[in-house]
Amino acid sequence: MSTVNNEEIEVVFLEIDQDDIERRLAGIGAEKVGDILYRHTAFDYPDYRLNSDNAWIRLRDEGDEIVLAYKKRLGVTSQDGSTNDEGMEEIELVVDDYYMTKAFLAKIGLIEKHEGEKKRTRWRKGETEFDIDTWPGIPTMLEIEAPSWDDIDIATEALGLRKEDRKICSVNQVYQLYGMNVNDYRKIAFDGLVRKDGLSVDV
Repeated sequence: MSTVNNEEIEVVFLEIDQDDIERRLAGIGAEKVGDILYRHTAFDYPDYRLNSDNAWIRLRDEGDEIVLAYKKRLGVTSQDGSTNDEGMEEIELVVDDYYMTKAFLAKIGLIEKHEGEKKRTRWRKGETEFDIDTWPGIPTMLEIEAPSWDDIDIATEALGLRKEDRKICSVNQVYQLYGMNVNDYRKIAFDGLVRKDGLSVDV
């Protein structure tokens, strides 16, 4: 089975208070789906040609399924997250085995950029998903994904959030806002960060 999205319509709000946001979500009638620990590996060609095109390959273990995705930032106006992109192109397919897929990608010439983890608390109202994401080393954020930009506006207003505070960018750009270049790391996990030069950093 595969899922193809020409455009991923989502925004993020940085440095949120999780308890406060969950109270607001319950107040608008959203339902909590659950808590998930994701792990992923990002891939590129050895010459980083995908990175140069603001794209990457991501293999992610989502607990109940393994998802392989091609992702490409659209309308990029900055690399450090200081200004918003126009959105994200995404193509996803479900695969059977995390390690076999990693081996397959290596065989066709891709290299591992880094491994990572994140903790996600998902809420849903209708077709709109609200993900409270905690990544190692940076503050917790809220991601809202919806079928249309109008639905994003409706959800933003319903939660009492300011439209001007939302970001349209990748998590790599968010890390840049906090002074971290994800490409400098081979592991970004809750038990510590490991730089490509071998230096370990506690989180």
